[in-house]
Amino acid sequence: MKDYDPNDAIDFIFKTAPLYAKAKGELAQFEAFRHSLKAIEMSKSEANTIGGKEMDAYKSQPYQELCEAIGLATEEAEALKWQLEAAKMRFELYRTQEASNRNIERMTK
Repeated sequence: MKDYDPNDAIDFIFKTAPLYAKAKGELAQFEAFRHSLKAIEMSKSEANTIGGKEMDAYKSQPYQELCEAIGLATEEAEALKWQLEAAKMRFELYRTQEASNRNIERMTK
């Protein structure tokens, strides 16, 4: 198994955390704006019923584009989340290996 420098994992977490926070923030903004956009699009509808207005809002181009943006933002946030998790696992693996090495050293003395 390849040896990893635990400092690399920590550095990666330190450098990636702000990117993850930004991606989560953008996702939250998109999710919050989704409701406003639906209301905006419903107000533009000429349908007579709430259901008709809602249908027009959901099929509008701006609403569909926002849904696509939410999907992309979710994808980015999830990718960063799992990269951070992998870095944490790498560090934990290092800690476990070092503990095992200490136990082996104690047993062989």
